[in-house]
Amino acid sequence: MFKQTLHISTSPHLVKGSSVEIIMRNVVWAMLPAAAFSVYVFGWNAALVLITSTLSCVLTEHVLCRLSKKRSTVSDWSAIITGLLLGLTLPPIFPLWMTFLGGVIAISVGKFLFGGLGYNVFNPALVGRAVLQGAFPVAITTWYDGFSADRFTTINSSLFAAPFMKPVVDGVSGATPLSAFKFDGVVTDTADLAFGFVSGSAGETSAILILLGGVYLAIRNFMNWRIPVSILATVFILSGIFYWVDPSKYPSPLFMLFSGGLMLGAVFMATDMVASPITKWGVMLYGAIIGTLIVVIRIWGGLPEGVMYAILLGNAISPHIDRLIRYRVYGTSLKSS
Repeated sequence: MFKQTLHISTSPHLVKGSSVEIIMRNVVWAMLPAAAFSVYVFGWNAALVLITSTLSCVLTEHVLCRLSKKRSTVSDWSAIITGLLLGLTLPPIFPLWMTFLGGVIAISVGKFLFGGLGYNVFNPALVGRAVLQGAFPVAITTWYDGFSADRFTTINSSLFAAPFMKPVVDGVSGATPLSAFKFDGVVTDTADLAFGFVSGSAGETSAILILLGGVYLAIRNFMNWRIPVSILATVFILSGIFYWVDPSKYPSPLFMLFSGGLMLGAVFMATDMVASPITKWGVMLYGAIIGTLIVVIRIWGGLPEGVMYAILLGNAISPHIDRLIRYRVYGTSLKSS
């Protein structure tokens, strides 16, 4: 008699040992250098915003799992990613109650409303950020200069503003490089943009570290490198054409690449495995569309930045790209498949 049970299953029979938890945990590790640098630039203000957004997302996910009588999925690290990404898109002096509300919206509306992890149509962090921008347009566009001498000894009073009360900002707020160019025609030095010596959201100050995090994920095969490459290439080429036509009117392609939230969005948001296409040519088309929208919104839109809207629109058309560009079934022609 055989004492071992014969287990019969369908293919694939060889499974790579990269679980959801491992992938998500590596994404968090890839983001930590950029998050740490934002704390170095803005001090305790950025730290409190990042901690609040992350705790809000983790707590919301745990509570919603319990209310729906499901096992808590906090341990898969996806809520931590959403919280960190949301915090990195916010000003470092954004009121904490608004930050907490953004985390609740990101998880409940951007994730659980569609069925949880693996079913979200849009990037949850961007859903939370979009709602915050619509609800609190003044607070979310109030910026603060980094590297202040007291950034590790004092905390801006605006963080502790009472709910539904107008926050009071201590000190002088500064314009982001994109808004300074769009409304005042002032161009920020490329080196300052690349190394993060500018004002803006917590995730706009570390382009080099974000790129290094993306390289790490691409090497580990935890990210489709074609998406950020196609986005950045499209932005560089289109903005380069406009700059060649009239350099006095349009910004240089390097300025477009390193300013704003382009690096953060291209590397960590547009690459959402659920909300992006699955085919090789599909993700390249997806990236080209997002890059084109970013350039169009930045140059002709009413707002200086367009990364958030471009990625959300890209998420919306992602299923249509999958239907348009499909994998060829092995042994068949493209026409028959």
